Amino acid sequence: MNGAIRAPELRVIDEDGSQLGVLSRSEALELARERELDLVEISPNTNPPVAKIVDWGKYNYQRTKLLQKSKKNAKTLEVKQMRFGLKIGDHDLEVKRRKVAGFLEAGHKVKITVFYRGREMAHKDLGFKLADRVISLFGDSIAVDQPPQLAGKQLSFVIRSTPNAKAKNT
Repeated sequence: MNGAIRAPELRVIDEDGSQLGVLSRSEALELARERELDLVEISPNTNPPVAKIVDWGKYNYQRTKLLQKSKKNAKTLEVKQMRFGLKIGDHDLEVKRRKVAGFLEAGHKVKITVFYRGREMAHKDLGFKLADRVISLFGDSIAVDQPPQLAGKQLSFVIRSTPNAKAKNT
């Protein structure tokens, strides 16, 4: 901004957006002072660099508002988590399936964890069968982002809704 600009020549744009052409740094600064505005370097990596004559306070305010607006519109997707015991009953599994389906419809990814207790670790294959059963409950409406992996006493995998599943539901 103003005196901090080091390029000897600048492509200058005035406050209403029209190009003034390539000017020397001193000419551009003098033009900005005459209009009681600031010279701001917009694109320093071009040849010659692009500078704009603007009211810095107003320009900075508008830029901040634009960033806030884009941040507000950006949807943050979370990874929701659901835990299953190895000996889960059919009804409990259905209740948790409905909850997971709600997360998927909202656009979230879901990390499903099957936890082993005590001597259940001797039957690791039962956890993988339960994971396959959960995946098959959703059918083609989900995609498995991370396949089932055993880590310590937990078997976990990540699923997400596929785009064509949302089209089917509407």
